Amino acid sequence: MVPAVTAVIGLLLTSGCASTQEPKAGAGTPSGTSPTEPAGTPLTMAQLKTLAFKIGEVPQVRGPMAVQEPMPKGSGRTFPPISDSSCEPLLDARSGEGSFAHVFQIFNWKKNIMGGSSTLASYEVGGAEQRFAALKQALATCRSYEGEGYVGKFKVTVKTEAPPQVGDEAVAFREIIPGPEQPQDRNEQFIVVRTGNAIATFSELGFGSGLSFPTELVSRQVERLRIAQRP
Repeated sequence: MVPAVTAVIGLLLTSGCASTQEPKAGAGTPSGTSPTEPAGTPLTMAQLKTLAFKIGEVPQVRGPMAVQEPMPKGSGRTFPPISDSSCEPLLDARSGEGSFAHVFQIFNWKKNIMGGSSTLASYEVGGAEQRFAALKQALATCRSYEGEGYVGKFKVTVKTEAPPQVGDEAVAFREIIPGPEQPQDRNEQFIVVRTGNAIATFSELGFGSGLSFPTELVSRQVERLRIAQRP
């Protein structure tokens, strides 16, 4: 199950994983004046790992829920840029591009063999707001793009939809890829939520009309990120 989902992520992350650094010694949970405007050191990779879901917390999954660190910069396969650079923020959100630290988690659902995933990313003060603003601007204009991934060239159609009411701000969209070897189009949903200096991105892969990432899990994960940033 995990290799199949990992291949899905690799197909769309044409720009590869963003670089990240483990924070300097002494870095800890940020402090600030309010839960929505934290200040100080961003959450570390180790902290993000502890905030991800653990075995037994998600009854909808089977087997382990692997939490993965990003690959070292330059160690993965690289691909040409996508055809429309204005759509790039859509890829950046799922890869933690420009983040201080980020991790990935894989969900092997009991009722969806294609599975889902999440990216938890922390940013320097102001960085999450800037990244989210770029994402919203991209969604206002990006309708399609072409690229190349591990399984070859692809063309994506982008469709926005109403996001869940969670975090400080949230967006949701779908990327639909015609499948010449499949009876139905590939349909992947993305929900992206900013809370303070952290951004959580959730994906759910399906075919045809598509599926949605469980809203209850989105809310629980975002709440963990919010609490972890409280002063």
